[in-house]
Amino acid sequence: MSDPLEVLDFWLDEIGPDGWYAGTQEIDDACATGFGELVTAAREGNLEHWVDGPAPTLAYLLLTDQFTRNIYRGDALSFASDHLARAASRKALAEGWDMQVPEPERQFFYMAFEHSEDMADQDLAVELMETRMPSLPDLTLHAKAHREMIRRYGRFPLRNAALGRENTPEEQAFLDAGGYMALVQEMRG
Repeated sequence: MSDPLEVLDFWLDEIGPDGWYAGTQEIDDACATGFGELVTAAREGNLEHWVDGPAPTLAYLLLTDQFTRNIYRGDALSFASDHLARAASRKALAEGWDMQVPEPERQFFYMAFEHSEDMADQDLAVELMETRMPSLPDLTLHAKAHREMIRRYGRFPLRNAALGRENTPEEQAFLDAGGYMALVQEMRG
């Protein structure tokens, strides 16, 4: 099994900022091949000892909040460890570990809140992106777009199919009109 530094080297150096949100099959496969066992171990509660300091906590957050979305794209397992990521993020914030990590990597301490379907978490995500990621305002825009979806629909319509939820007519209209990226463009002005 890999250690936290292998996770960080892979995501921060090999994949890098250009690949973090690319959503390609190649990246999804690399995450699954290299780290699928670790993602499962984290989801099953076997890596909580990693939540101890800036670097291992960041690696844990990548496994529980980012890699899950790559490995299980379109499946309910994409979101199965979100609660673990939020708990680790809360601990990191309380300990100040997030501020010991440079931008843009610091964003991954806040993404678990942005991925939550709870409005208080959404408000926290926007606040953290605004105040702790000042050199990357586009991240704040995306946090605000996530929050707007929760404000409008109370959940993320993009997850409905994976989670076996029926779209409301309003959600379907949102998805048909371009969904998330259309919302980002609308908010960009």
